[in-house]
Amino acid sequence: MQKLNFPTSSTFDIANRDGSEMILDPLRQKYVVLTPEEWVRQNFVRYLIEGLGYPQGRTAIETGFVFQGMQCRADVLVYDAKGKALLMAECKAPEIKITQQVFDQIGRYNTIVQATYLIVTNGLQHYCCAIDRKNNAYRFIDTLPRYEDIA
Repeated sequence: MQKLNFPTSSTFDIANRDGSEMILDPLRQKYVVLTPEEWVRQNFVRYLIEGLGYPQGRTAIETGFVFQGMQCRADVLVYDAKGKALLMAECKAPEIKITQQVFDQIGRYNTIVQATYLIVTNGLQHYCCAIDRKNNAYRFIDTLPRYEDIA
């Protein structure tokens, strides 16, 4: 798999099962097919937990919800101590360019989820927005926030 722009130092549990390359997802506690998008998602979650101090127990992958009658999934959600969505991330494969459509997608999802921070990444580029509901505004921030700074 492609080297990504995350400072992850540990290795992943990758196995070949029934002719498919699989990666162990520690949050879902099962092996999942290792696609380029899954590679980004696993590296991103590992960085959140090991690098930025996000609690593993408050982090979820592929959380389902309904948006305008359609079943949708958030790639990564992190909750605060009260169970409110704190951060939502949309992960794309490295070859997928981060476009306005990707930001529109996570923005639409956030009308339901109501996370305070939105992150879009393809593993090579990362964009993070802080949502200011009081002023109906958002701002891009330069670095991904540490959990202790936003929880």
